[in-house]
Amino acid sequence: MIRKVLSVVLAVLAVVFPFLPLGDRAAFILQIANFTVITAVLSLSWDILARTGQLSLAHAAFYGIGAYSYTILMAHATPWWLAILLSGLIAGLLSLILGAVTLRLQGMYFAIATLAFAEVIKTVIQNLPDAFAGGSTGMLVPALFNGQANAQYYAAVVLLAVTLLVSIWVRNSKMHYAFTAIRQGEQVARVLGVSASRYKLTAFFISSVLAGLAGVLYASKTFFIIPGETFSLSVSVSSLTTAIFGGLYTTLGPVIGSVILTTLEELLRLRIPNGYLVVYGIMLVLTILYLPRGIMGLLERKKS
Repeated sequence: MIRKVLSVVLAVLAVVFPFLPLGDRAAFILQIANFTVITAVLSLSWDILARTGQLSLAHAAFYGIGAYSYTILMAHATPWWLAILLSGLIAGLLSLILGAVTLRLQGMYFAIATLAFAEVIKTVIQNLPDAFAGGSTGMLVPALFNGQANAQYYAAVVLLAVTLLVSIWVRNSKMHYAFTAIRQGEQVARVLGVSASRYKLTAFFISSVLAGLAGVLYASKTFFIIPGETFSLSVSVSSLTTAIFGGLYTTLGPVIGSVILTTLEELLRLRIPNGYLVVYGIMLVLTILYLPRGIMGLLERKKS
């Protein structure tokens, strides 16, 4: 019941947000809301892969691949809708290559391999010809929907709705049982007839396509991308901490986590500009220590 109420409240709030009386800071608050929605997409996409028990640090790579693919395709006069679709698909196809090589690895070995992949992609982008990918100085990004803030925000909301539907579909399909079995032990899953490699590659592909599309909306919102920021480790860390904070292996948890953490970070940044990350980090650590199942775990405990 609590989940349904929260889902309805968040959905209604997302749709009517641009029409709320937000005062003089309406543009700034709408921008924060836009990044909150993009963070929710990225975090939920990370959680879909995490349901197989894999701790990926490559999400920054797929996020950045989406951002750079969109920018390069738009620079070559590709229609915007085709550039968006191809950008997500390119991120997904590269994830299959990475997955085929690394999915035999588990635990910290898989995490290190995915982290190395993100660094390799960043280095490759930095060393491509400046005329093609901007080099280490970055690229200007063509504005999506002529830079209209409301249209960009609703595009992010639509992507979040698609991501939620994908998550719900995965949870209600046989993939959910396969992912859970793999997470609890690949050997046991194989004995039960589950093809661990196939299901992990499927999770990797779905997760990476959504992360790439999140990167597209990020790039079109910021109007400028640079390898050092777009492929930053902080992108991967942010997606996993948001999912853990909200509640792992749930559909609503990463969304709630992104709403709380993004809003909290911005409020702390305004109040304590020189030390907000310290306070933010301490609060995050305490929350994870005392709420190991995240906000969703707390809600379920209250319900019981």
